[in-house]
Amino acid sequence: MTSAREQYAKTAAYETAVRTDGLPQWLAPVARAAATIEPHQLSRFLPPETGGRPSAVLVLFGHGDRGPELLLMERAGTLRSHAGQPSFPGGALDPEDGDPEGAGPVRAALREAWEETGLDPAGVQVFGVLPRLYIPVSGFVVTPVLGWWREPSPVGAVDEAETARVFTVPVADLTDPAHRVTTRHPSGHVGPAFLVEDALVWGFTAGVIDRILHYAGWELPWDRAKQVPLDRRA
Repeated sequence: MTSAREQYAKTAAYETAVRTDGLPQWLAPVARAAATIEPHQLSRFLPPETGGRPSAVLVLFGHGDRGPELLLMERAGTLRSHAGQPSFPGGALDPEDGDPEGAGPVRAALREAWEETGLDPAGVQVFGVLPRLYIPVSGFVVTPVLGWWREPSPVGAVDEAETARVFTVPVADLTDPAHRVTTRHPSGHVGPAFLVEDALVWGFTAGVIDRILHYAGWELPWDRAKQVPLDRRA
């Protein structure tokens, strides 16, 4: 019996090449930032010299009714890792994705987005790949893959055991100072967060969004003293 992943590998037609031609003008600052940004400018959590599980996420920009937007999903509350958290679509590399040092992360990001949200990868133009980052709590070495949703396709939660919901967030809401807060974990870690679409976006996902907004020149002054506490289950 052919698995869903085997079927995907046989039928999916999409590009893994990274190219910036044909992007909308408003995405140009993000593409420029992606071409020059250094790992330490994105996070203080960088991959160890050895170890860690290669993974990738798809940071997908589209254009909706309220202008530029990002695709996010909310992980199911029953998952062992990062349960209930809003996140980018993504996950660990599979052997069929290929070389983690080559096109593997791009293939993994697009494949995982298809598995989790039903996204058609053929409508996505990959325009940047950010430096690899590290999530200490799970041991994932994550490559953020930047995409332009050139031809939007229907999306939604494919497997409710993994995904609670799929939603888009206008960039205007992400840059709105009224929606910006910091979170404090009981461990003492403090990081940026966003109160959008009835969700608290925090952790790795919020950190990547925060840095993209900053280096693309989209960030507006906001109150970093406005804090939301997290519990130990977070």
